[in-house]
Amino acid sequence: MRFTPWATRLVLTLSLSSAALLTACGGGGSSSTAQVRLLNATQSYPQLDLTVNDKTINSKIAYATVGSYGDVDTANTASKVLTSDVGTSVSATTPTLAGGTAYTYISYGFAGAVRTTLLQEAETAPDANKAKLLILNLAPDAGALDVYVTASTDSLDTATPVTSNLQGGAGSGYNQINSGTFRIRITGYTKKGNDLRLDIPAVTLASASVNTLVLTSTSGGVLVNGMQLIQKGAVTGYANTLTRVRAVNALAGSPVVAATVNGNNILPASLPPNKTDYFSFTAGASTTSITVNSIPLTVGSPNFAAGGDYTLLIWGDASAPQLAVLSDDNRLPTVTGNVKMRLVNGLSVAGSLASLNVDFQTQASNVLPGTSSAPASISSSTGAVVTVNSPLKVDALYNPSSGTTSGLTPLTANGVYTIFIMGDPNNPKGSLSKDR
Repeated sequence: MRFTPWATRLVLTLSLSSAALLTACGGGGSSSTAQVRLLNATQSYPQLDLTVNDKTINSKIAYATVGSYGDVDTANTASKVLTSDVGTSVSATTPTLAGGTAYTYISYGFAGAVRTTLLQEAETAPDANKAKLLILNLAPDAGALDVYVTASTDSLDTATPVTSNLQGGAGSGYNQINSGTFRIRITGYTKKGNDLRLDIPAVTLASASVNTLVLTSTSGGVLVNGMQLIQKGAVTGYANTLTRVRAVNALAGSPVVAATVNGNNILPASLPPNKTDYFSFTAGASTTSITVNSIPLTVGSPNFAAGGDYTLLIWGDASAPQLAVLSDDNRLPTVTGNVKMRLVNGLSVAGSLASLNVDFQTQASNVLPGTSSAPASISSSTGAVVTVNSPLKVDALYNPSSGTTSGLTPLTANGVYTIFIMGDPNNPKGSLSKDR
């Protein structure tokens, strides 16, 4: 497999019109006609069309499905991926196609940041009882990944990845392994013990087959979905069944709070203010238990969507604790070099509004207790003036740079941040969390 230099740059860009040409070794012919088809791997568009030189090749291709091949003149390859309902273009490119060769356009990403990779399907098939597997990390929000292919009951503790440190926009190259049915698990780079991103219980790699495992982003940004594409064949979708949840004890005073979700002790008994890391477990209606000073809090059965990230915000005070289930957007900024930042208001008194300001510009205003602002995309900085303010107070509720030598807060490019403001509004506690 090879990347042309211009293609490598394009596959990493975040612009709407970006495209990349991913080519695999082998194939080719003297014909002036190539064959192309579309794989819809986006999360924002239920159906997509593919046109080449204004000729419709595929129409109404649903998510996690692939169209039939259509003939394309290699001298006229201006290609567009369009929404099926309105017909607006979501990506466009003019690739170089080899005559006599088959290609699959893989369209992926979210509205406003759709990208397209072109996979050349010309890899030589392996011998009988062998299979080839290419992994494409088309989940730039997820960061670097490790991929494990094992027997169904094998532990990851002693497993070796088939590819490691696979960056967003990159391919692993073809790995030749035995054919059969295997379990495939994706983890964060070097984090196989505590950072499971996708668990596919059974994937069949047929004898003498060539396969591509396409990894795409989920709504939360960290977990990934999978699709197995057989060379010149069908596609099988493997949607993520996991969710990630963390807990925040933002109560006023000093009540002891503990929380479990589906038997996972995500927040050991602790005093406020306290924030946990994310924990991964099966998505859906949960068995969630929260105690405040050993007294159970009625919380019902929060439903956590597959692929999502959530914060359980326990706020108020010990006499009237409340739970807010917040959906977290931990996808990376769509503008390279920017940061995303949001404000979570965990103040104990209803109506205690809070606002987020960066370099004296308001990024979120009048955020109510128990809620979160929408993420703001702002420029990164080696040192920014970041404050949380209230319309009822002259002084800032929270200044993460207070007491530092510079009086400034560094905001690392492509970072995702959450500022929590917690407790009694007359004596608030703040926390700056770098979530990505």
